[in-house]
Amino acid sequence: MRARPSAATKIGFVGLGHMGGTMAARLLTAGYPTYGEERTRAHAQQLVHSGLRWRDTPREVAQAADVVFTSLPDDEVLEAVASGPDGILAGLSAGKIWVDVSTVSPRASRELALRVQELGAAMLDAPVSGSVPQVQSGTLTIMVGGDEQAYAQVEPILLELGTPTHIGENGLGLFLKLAINISLGVQMLAFAEGLLLAERAGIDRELAVGVMTRSAIGSPMLKARAALVLDLPEDSWFDVSLMQKTSCSPLTKHGSCSSPCHRRPQPTNCSPSHERWDMSIAIWPRCSRCSGSWQVAQRFRRRNALNARRERRSRRERGADRPRLSGAAASRGCCARASRPFLR
Repeated sequence: MRARPSAATKIGFVGLGHMGGTMAARLLTAGYPTYGEERTRAHAQQLVHSGLRWRDTPREVAQAADVVFTSLPDDEVLEAVASGPDGILAGLSAGKIWVDVSTVSPRASRELALRVQELGAAMLDAPVSGSVPQVQSGTLTIMVGGDEQAYAQVEPILLELGTPTHIGENGLGLFLKLAINISLGVQMLAFAEGLLLAERAGIDRELAVGVMTRSAIGSPMLKARAALVLDLPEDSWFDVSLMQKTSCSPLTKHGSCSSPCHRRPQPTNCSPSHERWDMSIAIWPRCSRCSGSWQVAQRFRRRNALNARRERRSRRERGADRPRLSGAAASRGCCARASRPFLR
Protein backbone atom coordinates (compact mmCIF):
# COMPACT_ATOMS: atom_id res chain seq x y z
CA MET A 1 0.00 0.00 0.00
CA ARG A 2 1.38 3.40 -0.94
CA ALA A 3 2.68 5.51 1.96
CA ARG A 4 0.84 8.76 2.52
CA PRO A 5 2.68 12.08 2.58
CA SER A 6 3.77 13.42 5.94
CA ALA A 7 2.99 17.02 6.78
CA ALA A 8 6.49 17.22 8.26
CA THR A 9 8.18 16.34 4.96
CA LYS A 10 8.90 19.57 3.13
CA ILE A 11 9.83 19.35 -0.56
CA GLY A 12 12.07 21.76 -2.45
CA PHE A 13 12.19 22.04 -6.23
CA VAL A 14 14.86 23.84 -8.26
CA GLY A 15 14.13 23.92 -11.99
CA LEU A 16 10.43 24.34 -12.77
CA GLY A 17 10.42 23.78 -16.52
CA HIS A 18 8.16 21.35 -18.40
CA MET A 19 9.17 18.31 -16.36
CA GLY A 20 10.18 19.92 -13.08
CA GLY A 21 7.13 22.17 -12.96
CA THR A 22 4.76 19.27 -13.64
CA MET A 23 6.43 17.16 -10.95
CA ALA A 24 6.17 20.00 -8.45
CA ALA A 25 2.49 20.43 -9.30
CA ARG A 26 1.82 16.73 -8.72
CA LEU A 27 3.58 16.80 -5.34
CA LEU A 28 1.57 19.87 -4.35
CA THR A 29 -1.61 18.00 -5.25
CA ALA A 30 -0.43 15.03 -3.17
CA GLY A 31 -0.27 17.30 -0.12
CA TYR A 32 3.44 17.97 0.25
CA PRO A 33 4.46 21.49 1.34
CA THR A 34 6.60 22.48 -1.67
CA TYR A 35 9.16 25.27 -2.04
CA GLY A 36 10.53 26.24 -5.42
CA GLU A 37 12.92 28.37 -7.44
CA GLU A 38 13.27 29.06 -11.15
CA ARG A 39 15.44 31.50 -13.08
CA THR A 40 12.37 33.51 -14.04
CA ARG A 41 9.60 33.74 -11.49
CA ALA A 42 7.01 34.44 -14.18
CA HIS A 43 7.49 30.88 -15.45
CA ALA A 44 6.41 29.53 -12.06
CA GLN A 45 3.58 31.95 -11.38
CA GLN A 46 0.86 29.36 -11.98
CA LEU A 47 2.52 27.05 -9.45
CA VAL A 48 2.73 29.90 -6.95
CA HIS A 49 -1.01 30.43 -7.36
CA SER A 50 -1.46 26.69 -6.70
CA GLY A 51 0.41 26.85 -3.41
CA LEU A 52 4.11 26.71 -4.25
CA ARG A 53 6.16 28.62 -1.71
CA TRP A 54 8.56 30.73 -3.73
CA ARG A 55 12.21 31.16 -2.72
CA ASP A 56 14.67 33.46 -4.48
CA THR A 57 17.75 31.20 -4.56
CA PRO A 58 18.57 27.47 -4.60
CA ARG A 59 20.23 27.94 -1.20
CA GLU A 60 16.97 29.17 0.30
CA VAL A 61 15.10 26.21 -1.18
CA ALA A 62 17.63 23.78 0.34
CA GLN A 63 17.40 25.50 3.72
CA ALA A 64 13.59 25.31 3.75
CA ALA A 65 13.16 21.72 2.52
CA ASP A 66 13.88 18.27 3.91
CA VAL A 67 14.14 16.76 0.42
CA VAL A 68 15.40 18.86 -2.48
CA PHE A 69 14.58 17.94 -6.08
CA THR A 70 16.39 19.36 -9.11
CA SER A 71 15.34 19.07 -12.75
CA LEU A 72 18.02 20.71 -14.89
CA PRO A 73 19.20 20.46 -18.52
CA ASP A 74 22.92 19.65 -18.27
CA ASP A 75 26.12 19.36 -16.23
CA GLU A 76 26.94 23.06 -16.42
CA VAL A 77 23.59 24.21 -15.08
CA LEU A 78 23.68 21.56 -12.36
CA GLU A 79 27.10 22.80 -11.22
CA ALA A 80 25.97 26.42 -11.29
CA VAL A 81 22.88 25.65 -9.20
CA ALA A 82 24.90 23.59 -6.72
CA SER A 83 27.85 25.92 -6.15
CA GLY A 84 28.45 29.43 -4.91
CA PRO A 85 27.06 31.35 -1.94
CA ASP A 86 23.49 30.95 -3.22
CA GLY A 87 23.85 27.33 -4.37
CA ILE A 88 22.17 24.23 -3.01
CA LEU A 89 25.32 23.06 -1.24
CA ALA A 90 25.34 26.25 0.82
CA GLY A 91 21.84 25.41 2.09
CA LEU A 92 22.19 21.68 2.73
CA SER A 93 22.76 20.34 6.22
CA ALA A 94 23.16 16.91 7.81
CA GLY A 95 20.25 14.56 7.29
CA LYS A 96 18.83 16.25 4.19
CA ILE A 97 18.44 14.45 0.88
CA TRP A 98 18.98 15.83 -2.60
CA VAL A 99 17.19 13.98 -5.41
CA ASP A 100 18.39 14.97 -8.87
CA VAL A 101 15.97 13.88 -11.58
CA SER A 102 18.06 15.52 -14.32
CA THR A 103 19.72 13.49 -17.07
CA VAL A 104 23.34 14.54 -16.67
CA SER A 105 26.65 12.70 -16.98
CA PRO A 106 27.29 10.02 -14.33
CA ARG A 107 30.73 11.55 -13.74
CA ALA A 108 29.34 14.97 -12.80
CA SER A 109 26.67 13.41 -10.60
CA ARG A 110 29.13 11.21 -8.73
CA GLU A 111 31.50 14.10 -8.08
CA LEU A 112 28.65 16.20 -6.74
CA ALA A 113 27.43 13.33 -4.54
CA LEU A 114 30.83 13.20 -2.84
CA ARG A 115 30.60 16.92 -2.02
CA VAL A 116 27.11 16.39 -0.60
CA GLN A 117 28.33 13.52 1.58
CA GLU A 118 30.96 15.81 3.12
CA LEU A 119 28.09 17.92 4.46
CA GLY A 120 26.45 14.91 6.10
CA ALA A 121 23.63 14.91 3.55
CA ALA A 122 22.85 12.38 0.79
CA MET A 123 22.40 12.76 -2.93
CA LEU A 124 20.50 10.41 -5.23
CA ASP A 125 20.53 10.45 -9.01
CA ALA A 126 16.96 9.63 -10.04
CA PRO A 127 16.52 10.19 -13.79
CA VAL A 128 13.11 9.40 -15.18
CA SER A 129 11.87 7.72 -18.33
CA GLY A 130 8.73 9.38 -19.62
CA SER A 131 7.51 12.85 -20.46
CA VAL A 132 4.89 15.36 -19.30
CA PRO A 133 1.87 13.03 -19.77
CA GLN A 134 3.56 10.35 -17.67
CA VAL A 135 4.30 12.86 -14.90
CA GLN A 136 0.68 13.97 -14.91
CA SER A 137 -0.57 10.39 -14.64
CA GLY A 138 2.12 9.32 -12.15
CA THR A 139 3.49 6.61 -14.43
CA LEU A 140 7.13 7.61 -14.81
CA THR A 141 9.84 4.96 -14.63
CA ILE A 142 12.40 6.22 -12.11
CA MET A 143 15.91 4.76 -11.87
CA VAL A 144 17.67 5.65 -8.61
CA GLY A 145 21.36 5.51 -7.80
CA GLY A 146 22.83 6.23 -4.37
CA ASP A 147 22.55 5.30 -0.70
CA GLU A 148 19.86 2.68 -0.10
CA GLN A 149 18.76 4.15 3.22
CA ALA A 150 18.29 7.57 1.63
CA TYR A 151 16.29 5.90 -1.13
CA ALA A 152 14.00 4.23 1.41
CA GLN A 153 13.25 7.64 2.94
CA VAL A 154 12.22 9.26 -0.35
CA GLU A 155 10.53 6.24 -1.93
CA PRO A 156 7.00 7.31 -0.81
CA ILE A 157 7.57 10.67 -2.52
CA LEU A 158 8.86 9.05 -5.71
CA LEU A 159 5.83 6.74 -5.76
CA GLU A 160 3.67 9.82 -6.30
CA LEU A 161 5.53 10.36 -9.59
CA GLY A 162 5.79 6.82 -10.87
CA THR A 163 7.54 3.50 -10.27
CA PRO A 164 10.97 3.93 -8.67
CA THR A 165 13.66 1.24 -8.62
CA HIS A 166 16.91 1.38 -6.67
CA ILE A 167 19.62 0.42 -9.16
CA GLY A 168 22.76 0.65 -7.04
CA GLU A 169 25.45 3.16 -6.16
CA ASN A 170 25.58 6.78 -7.30
CA GLY A 171 25.63 7.14 -11.08
CA LEU A 172 24.09 3.78 -11.94
CA GLY A 173 20.61 5.22 -12.28
CA LEU A 174 21.97 7.62 -14.86
CA PHE A 175 23.77 4.91 -16.79
CA LEU A 176 20.56 2.91 -17.07
CA LYS A 177 18.58 5.99 -18.14
CA LEU A 178 21.15 6.76 -20.82
CA ALA A 179 20.98 3.17 -22.05
CA ILE A 180 17.20 3.56 -22.42
CA ASN A 181 17.54 6.90 -24.20
CA ILE A 182 19.85 5.49 -26.85
CA SER A 183 17.16 2.96 -27.81
CA LEU A 184 14.42 5.59 -27.60
CA GLY A 185 16.19 7.94 -30.00
CA VAL A 186 16.96 5.22 -32.53
CA GLN A 187 13.36 3.95 -32.48
CA MET A 188 11.88 7.39 -32.99
CA LEU A 189 14.27 8.30 -35.80
CA ALA A 190 13.63 5.02 -37.63
CA PHE A 191 9.87 5.48 -37.22
CA ALA A 192 10.05 9.03 -38.60
CA GLU A 193 12.08 7.89 -41.63
CA GLY A 194 9.67 5.04 -42.33
CA LEU A 195 6.67 7.34 -42.06
CA LEU A 196 8.32 9.83 -44.43
CA LEU A 197 8.81 7.04 -46.98
CA ALA A 198 5.15 6.05 -46.71
CA GLU A 199 3.91 9.64 -47.07
CA ARG A 200 6.07 10.32 -50.11
CA ALA A 201 4.64 7.19 -51.71
CA GLY A 202 1.17 8.71 -51.33
CA ILE A 203 -0.05 6.96 -48.17
CA ASP A 204 -2.09 9.04 -45.75
CA ARG A 205 -0.08 9.87 -42.63
CA GLU A 206 -2.81 8.89 -40.15
CA LEU A 207 -3.38 5.57 -41.91
CA ALA A 208 0.36 4.83 -41.99
CA VAL A 209 0.83 5.69 -38.30
CA GLY A 210 -2.07 3.45 -37.29
CA VAL A 211 -0.81 0.45 -39.23
CA MET A 212 2.82 0.94 -38.17
CA THR A 213 2.02 1.19 -34.46
CA ARG A 214 -0.13 -1.95 -34.65
CA SER A 215 2.64 -3.87 -36.42
CA ALA A 216 5.68 -5.62 -34.94
CA ILE A 217 7.49 -2.28 -34.54
CA GLY A 218 4.71 -0.83 -32.36
CA SER A 219 6.59 -0.50 -29.08
CA PRO A 220 4.93 1.26 -26.11
CA MET A 221 7.14 4.28 -26.79
CA LEU A 222 6.02 4.61 -30.42
CA LYS A 223 2.37 4.10 -29.52
CA ALA A 224 2.64 6.84 -26.88
CA ARG A 225 4.09 9.26 -29.43
CA ALA A 226 1.78 8.46 -32.33
CA ALA A 227 -0.56 11.27 -31.34
CA LEU A 228 2.35 13.74 -31.42
CA VAL A 229 3.26 12.70 -34.94
CA LEU A 230 -0.28 13.40 -36.10
CA ASP A 231 -0.63 16.68 -34.22
CA LEU A 232 2.72 18.28 -33.41
CA PRO A 233 2.69 20.36 -30.20
CA GLU A 234 3.52 24.06 -30.30
CA ASP A 235 6.38 23.63 -27.81
CA SER A 236 8.93 20.86 -27.66
CA TRP A 237 8.93 19.05 -24.32
CA PHE A 238 12.33 17.55 -25.03
CA ASP A 239 14.29 19.27 -27.76
CA VAL A 240 16.98 18.08 -30.17
CA SER A 241 19.94 19.23 -28.09
CA LEU A 242 18.67 17.38 -25.01
CA MET A 243 18.09 14.19 -27.02
CA GLN A 244 21.62 14.34 -28.40
CA LYS A 245 23.03 15.05 -24.95
CA THR A 246 21.27 12.15 -23.26
CA SER A 247 22.28 9.74 -26.03
CA CYS A 248 25.88 10.91 -26.17
CA SER A 249 27.20 11.43 -22.66
CA PRO A 250 27.65 7.74 -21.70
CA LEU A 251 29.83 7.19 -24.77
CA THR A 252 32.63 9.52 -23.75
CA LYS A 253 35.17 9.40 -20.98
CA HIS A 254 34.39 12.79 -19.55
CA GLY A 255 30.64 12.78 -20.11
CA SER A 256 30.59 15.37 -22.87
CA CYS A 257 30.74 14.41 -26.50
CA SER A 258 32.84 16.20 -29.09
CA SER A 259 32.68 13.58 -31.81
CA PRO A 260 31.35 15.03 -35.09
CA CYS A 261 28.93 12.12 -35.46
CA HIS A 262 27.08 13.31 -32.36
CA ARG A 263 26.88 16.97 -33.30
CA ARG A 264 23.68 18.35 -34.75
CA PRO A 265 24.00 18.22 -38.53
CA GLN A 266 23.92 21.65 -40.13
CA PRO A 267 22.53 21.85 -43.68
CA THR A 268 25.01 23.28 -46.15
CA ASN A 269 24.14 24.96 -49.45
CA CYS A 270 20.50 24.19 -48.75
CA SER A 271 18.25 25.29 -51.56
CA PRO A 272 14.89 26.84 -50.61
CA SER A 273 13.31 24.38 -53.03
CA HIS A 274 14.45 21.42 -50.96
CA GLU A 275 11.53 19.80 -49.18
CA ARG A 276 11.59 20.25 -45.40
CA TRP A 277 10.72 17.41 -43.08
CA ASP A 278 10.60 18.53 -39.46
CA MET A 279 8.79 16.18 -37.13
CA SER A 280 10.37 17.92 -34.09
CA ILE A 281 10.37 14.68 -32.13
CA ALA A 282 12.88 12.93 -34.38
CA ILE A 283 16.54 13.23 -33.51
CA TRP A 284 17.47 15.84 -36.12
CA PRO A 285 15.24 18.34 -37.88
CA ARG A 286 16.71 18.28 -41.34
CA CYS A 287 16.50 19.04 -45.00
CA SER A 288 15.82 15.68 -46.61
CA ARG A 289 18.57 16.26 -49.18
CA CYS A 290 21.12 18.31 -47.25
CA SER A 291 21.51 16.67 -43.85
CA GLY A 292 20.12 14.14 -41.43
CA SER A 293 20.03 10.56 -42.65
CA TRP A 294 21.22 11.53 -46.13
CA GLN A 295 24.30 13.14 -44.59
CA VAL A 296 24.97 10.07 -42.44
CA ALA A 297 24.68 7.80 -45.49
CA GLN A 298 27.07 10.02 -47.44
CA ARG A 299 29.58 9.87 -44.61
CA PHE A 300 29.51 6.07 -44.65
CA ARG A 301 29.94 6.02 -48.45
CA ARG A 302 32.96 8.32 -48.25
CA ARG A 303 34.48 6.25 -45.48
CA ASN A 304 33.96 2.97 -47.38
CA ALA A 305 35.42 4.48 -50.55
CA LEU A 306 38.46 5.69 -48.63
CA ASN A 307 38.97 2.26 -47.05
CA ALA A 308 38.73 0.63 -50.48
CA ARG A 309 41.38 2.97 -51.91
CA ARG A 310 43.67 2.23 -48.97
CA GLU A 311 43.22 -1.49 -49.45
CA ARG A 312 44.04 -1.28 -53.18
CA ARG A 313 47.14 0.80 -52.46
CA SER A 314 48.24 -1.68 -49.81
CA ARG A 315 47.79 -4.60 -52.21
CA ARG A 316 49.81 -2.83 -54.88
CA GLU A 317 52.61 -2.19 -52.44
CA ARG A 318 52.64 -5.87 -51.49
CA GLY A 319 52.52 -6.88 -55.15
CA ALA A 320 49.23 -8.64 -54.69
CA ASP A 321 47.68 -6.97 -57.73
CA ARG A 322 50.39 -7.98 -60.17
CA PRO A 323 49.13 -10.41 -62.84
CA ARG A 324 50.07 -14.03 -62.27
CA LEU A 325 52.34 -15.44 -64.96
CA SER A 326 52.04 -18.93 -66.33
CA GLY A 327 53.38 -21.05 -69.13
CA ALA A 328 55.66 -19.40 -71.72
CA ALA A 329 55.08 -15.95 -70.32
CA ALA A 330 56.30 -17.06 -66.93
CA SER A 331 59.42 -18.67 -68.45
CA ARG A 332 60.21 -15.42 -70.29
CA GLY A 333 59.72 -13.46 -67.08
CA CYS A 334 57.32 -11.05 -68.67
CA CYS A 335 53.68 -10.16 -68.36
CA ALA A 336 51.32 -11.68 -70.89
CA ARG A 337 49.54 -8.35 -71.14
CA ALA A 338 52.77 -6.70 -72.34
CA SER A 339 52.43 -8.37 -75.74
CA ARG A 340 48.94 -6.93 -76.29
CA PRO A 341 48.63 -4.04 -78.76
CA PHE A 342 48.88 -0.64 -77.12
CA LEU A 343 45.55 1.06 -77.63
CA ARG A 344 45.12 4.81 -77.66
